Amino acid sequence: MNLTDFNYSLPEDLIAKHPPKIRGQSRLLYFDIKTKTTVDDQYQNLINYLKPTDLIIINDTKVIPARLKVYKKSNKAKRELILIEQHGQMDNWFQHKVIYKGKITAEDILISSNNIELKVIDVLPDGIAIIESPINLLDLADQIGEVPLPPYLKRQANKEDTNRYQTIWANKKGSVAAPTASLNMTNELLELIQQKATLAHLTLHVGLGTFLPIRSKKIEDHHMHQEYFEIPSETIKLIQRAKQNNQRIIAIGTTVARTLEYVSSTIMEHTNDQNLTGEADIFIYPGYNFKILDGLLTNFHAPKSTVLMLVSAFCGWNKLQKLYQHAIEEKYIFLSYGDSMFITKRP
Repeated sequence: MNLTDFNYSLPEDLIAKHPPKIRGQSRLLYFDIKTKTTVDDQYQNLINYLKPTDLIIINDTKVIPARLKVYKKSNKAKRELILIEQHGQMDNWFQHKVIYKGKITAEDILISSNNIELKVIDVLPDGIAIIESPINLLDLADQIGEVPLPPYLKRQANKEDTNRYQTIWANKKGSVAAPTASLNMTNELLELIQQKATLAHLTLHVGLGTFLPIRSKKIEDHHMHQEYFEIPSETIKLIQRAKQNNQRIIAIGTTVARTLEYVSSTIMEHTNDQNLTGEADIFIYPGYNFKILDGLLTNFHAPKSTVLMLVSAFCGWNKLQKLYQHAIEEKYIFLSYGDSMFITKRP
């Protein structure tokens, strides 16, 4: 398949540059693949499309304020660092990889805005460096860091983003991009979901690689970046029970979808009480046969993106093109801060 096969024309005025004024005040496009039912609705009415037997799975990762402004000690030249997402439970946050902007070299000393000296240990290919810090870089990020907004927003993060580019259940620090399908979720809606269905969680630390463009003409030649995940044993047991009882399993977001499908070959055979952990690098595109998921809540994604291809695999690209065209005609709002879709394989 060619990359150009997954292109469409997205009007600039339909790209959300800021979150909705009130969290949850966004729209929802519902589509059932089996019955071909399409409904224009509101995100807060998601509960109407859920069943008491559903298993809903969320990603409890927390976005790090990973963008650090620094300057070179030698000449005061301004530089910018973005912490790489967490990989593994034992990541060393005193010596960690960063993406850097501006020229730096090994042995450079970089000064943070709160006067912490950071040393450049090594400069690697692809704009990545290893830096050493006298304090935990997660703590430094909490002190001076900014939210690493998606590059397409073309603006600096503000105080609003600190709260809104984060899910209401964000718990485990490690991501540098948000699981965006969950950004519209409110405490009120979450409570309704918990009253009606079963809620479970996993962790996938989302990396900036999620925004990297596919550079190969043939999508089969693209290699996905790795992202660290952890699935609690309690969640595994709920998934096993749901599959055995033919109950729907619904992913809140493509990050959950990638994680579950990555472990699909082992999760049903998991018999101990240990959590499943690893590095997911699954690339899902049309032709893929989903083994775990029956439903997917997701945002409207950018042309030629890996997440668009994942949704295409779940829904069918021809169907998804029509749904996207409908969304454009109806003035739905696209991308991270935008409206959402709920797609099910069976009602």
